[in-house]
Amino acid sequence: METHGYARNAGAVFALKYHLVLCPKYRKPVLGGPVEARLKELLLAKAQALSLILHTMEIMPDHVHLFVESDPEMAPAKIVAQLKGYPSRVLRQEFRYLRSQLPSL
Repeated sequence: METHGYARNAGAVFALKYHLVLCPKYRKPVLGGPVEARLKELLLAKAQALSLILHTMEIMPDHVHLFVESDPEMAPAKIVAQLKGYPSRVLRQEFRYLRSQLPSL
């Protein structure tokens, strides 16, 4: 039986999609230029590693909009933690000036 637009696992038929808005601390406009390009790469890689479907991504200087789809086994809080934590750590390693501007992203 075909379920249009829905996925299924052993116990459920589902279509979980989340609109996430991620902001740097104090909403500082630090996500432009080379940081923006690298952030896109990191978010795509992390979404793939977590088996998320990243439908759309829009990066503004002071925030990021993501529209992601996942299965019910991953809580929304875990998705946000993974999508914020990994890129923040890598960006602050690669772009040293972010460390002085922000203690954390």
